[in-house]
Amino acid sequence: MTLIHHAVPSHSPAFRRRRSLNWLTLGFTYAAMYMGRYNLSFANKALSDTYGWDKTQVGAIISAALTIYGISALFNGPIADRIGGRKAMLIGVFGSVVFNIAFGLGAYVGFLGTGSLLLAYFATAWSFNAYFQSYSALALIKVNSGWFHRRERGVFSAIFGSMIQSGRALIFVIGGIAVTFLPWQWVFFIPAGIMLGMGLMTLAIVRDSPEEVGHPGFDTDDASSGDTDTVDMKYLMKKVFTNPITVTIAIAEFCTGFVRHGFEQWFPRYMQEAQHLALDSPVFQKGALSVVLAGIAGAFAAGTISDWVFKSRRPPVAFFGYFLQIICLAIVWISPSVEWVIVAFVVNSFAISIVHSMLSGTASMDFGGRKAAASATGMFDGMQYIGGAAVGAGMGWMLENWGWGTWGPSMIGFSLIGALLMLKLWNAVPTTTSGSH
Repeated sequence: MTLIHHAVPSHSPAFRRRRSLNWLTLGFTYAAMYMGRYNLSFANKALSDTYGWDKTQVGAIISAALTIYGISALFNGPIADRIGGRKAMLIGVFGSVVFNIAFGLGAYVGFLGTGSLLLAYFATAWSFNAYFQSYSALALIKVNSGWFHRRERGVFSAIFGSMIQSGRALIFVIGGIAVTFLPWQWVFFIPAGIMLGMGLMTLAIVRDSPEEVGHPGFDTDDASSGDTDTVDMKYLMKKVFTNPITVTIAIAEFCTGFVRHGFEQWFPRYMQEAQHLALDSPVFQKGALSVVLAGIAGAFAAGTISDWVFKSRRPPVAFFGYFLQIICLAIVWISPSVEWVIVAFVVNSFAISIVHSMLSGTASMDFGGRKAAASATGMFDGMQYIGGAAVGAGMGWMLENWGWGTWGPSMIGFSLIGALLMLKLWNAVPTTTSGSH
């Protein structure tokens, strides 16, 4: 069969300006939500020090939240496909504001003591935060699927990836400083204020499609092209939940989740305990900033290579990301010196960003199509967070009993499985209703 590539439409300057305003606002809102998601890793040790909890107990908060995120994303994807990405993002950001504040207020509920009741309060508040956070990625992808042609998505996903990483950069800087100089609860109050501001900007600026602001629509050349079916559960089951390609990507994303969250949820504490670095030390701050910059570089590299080298095929680039993860985690396992570990962390962040931007960020739009992009993102992101749930209580127990020497090798096998699955999908591209690619 001859492969037919639809030409990228020529957009007017007015369209490009309005699209830029849309995705800049949406991207920075998502970046703000990242601050309200990864801030817990900076309060990890402070919670242990304040309440006497071991790693397994703090890990239980992480596991509860990641499990709720994963399950919620699976169900919220179809909801976002029905109500639109803008409404889904607003639900997510304002809900996350409320429960970041609620988590921080846990510092003032002394009547609960310091035992299981207080732990349950924190786990519940963070699980509700995770529920609302689960709207963020699928809402962002849903909106973008209507504004970007398939052949534009790799590069623009790279731009979005860099904006998202800016949220990590802020919490890495603010989190380390806040925990050092302020009570730990401010690691939650500060992101809540930033999210509130970006949520109000999303309400005012973001729209779901070009048509809503007077610009003509266009064929996005994805799995929804030429598709006139109504978006209902039967449609979504066929397009997303039983499609062999999307199911394979979802399994790979489960592996991604174990590695990504195993790294991101625990590396600040690893640096504190295994490498004896304070979170406000120059070495940690430079290393953390390098981790973020590497994430930005990974997103740009992945998107550019995917669109220009592999003709908008995503699996080959994701395979390269998984391969790099294996090397980096092996270096952390051997741990020759703190300098080598920091280099491995930086390159691992680059690799994780490659995989995340290619699969959750871009393949979801391609294979879900404009009509089912949120459901595809929900399945991919949901499986990623379900995979990540094991790195909470499970990894906390492992580290408590066997030490940090088990941390790196515990993640390598999952990267290997992800790499093998990408080899299986090496040439996969979306098929439109008309049968073209």
